[in-house]
Amino acid sequence: MKKWGFMAIAAFVVAFQSCVPHRKYTELESRKMSVEQENNALKKGKEQLEAQNKELNATLDTKNKELTKLLADTLEMGRDYRQLRSQYDKVNELNDILSKKSSELLNQASGENKKLVDELNKTQEALQKKEDALKALEKNLNEKQAAIDKSNADLADKQKRLADMEKLLADQQAASEALKNKVQSALLGFKDKGLTVTEKDGKVYVSMEAKLLFATGSTTVDPNGKNALIDLAKAIENEADMEIIVEGHTDTDKMNASAYPKDNWDLSVLRATEVVKIITANSSVQPSKLSAAGRSSYHPVDATDKAKNRRIEIILQPKLDELYRLIESGSGTE
Repeated sequence: MKKWGFMAIAAFVVAFQSCVPHRKYTELESRKMSVEQENNALKKGKEQLEAQNKELNATLDTKNKELTKLLADTLEMGRDYRQLRSQYDKVNELNDILSKKSSELLNQASGENKKLVDELNKTQEALQKKEDALKALEKNLNEKQAAIDKSNADLADKQKRLADMEKLLADQQAASEALKNKVQSALLGFKDKGLTVTEKDGKVYVSMEAKLLFATGSTTVDPNGKNALIDLAKAIENEADMEIIVEGHTDTDKMNASAYPKDNWDLSVLRATEVVKIITANSSVQPSKLSAAGRSSYHPVDATDKAKNRRIEIILQPKLDELYRLIESGSGTE
């Protein structure tokens, strides 16, 4: 219709061109151009609308397909739901039946169950008592085992200390024996002159009869006896860890002297002191190792021979500090 309108306008313009003034023609021409522009715009809009319409139709087809699929899925889900609902109802019905049966069985078995529960409780109590007794026994066994372990450890420690003591005693015995042999060799020239060397309990005893050293009642050492003392001092001056005890002994004869020494006590002490002085004066024996003691007549060696009882005994005694330490450590652990 728009096309026929344009043609009518054009015919009109041609028919009346000759009689229309120039101004009118110009207006009509302008009007024509405007109409043509509007027509072009309408064409363009039509094309856009047609494209949009085509796109909308394609979208509509897609949505229709989706809707058709959804409807089919809905129908299938409906069937599944109805089937599941039917099964659920059957399960509920079966559950009700089972619950009822279970209640009936529980009611029927309640008496027997109570009896079983009582027996079970009694069994558990008995088991608990046995478990408690077992734990007590285990604790007792552990304590006894600990005591046994401690006893074994103490025994092992005592055995070690005993072995150490035996070794120490053996070493000291060997050292005493060696010292005795050394002293005997040094005093070999005085063997038949009232001098004896013996070893007892780890100590070396050098016994010199008074006739070798002193005149009757005297405290001055005879030259020959002095030589014996000097030989003895030289033999033992390098011995370490040794104590030297010099004991003076007399017989039972009473002394009636008015001057000093007045009795056997004085005589025995002075003779022992004189021997100590000779030993220290003629050797490097340290005075701190020496001690002098008077025993008077109270320690005789022969009841029938007074000459043997009048004597000087020099006791060479190794220091027993290590042995005492072992003994004390053992007594401290008891």
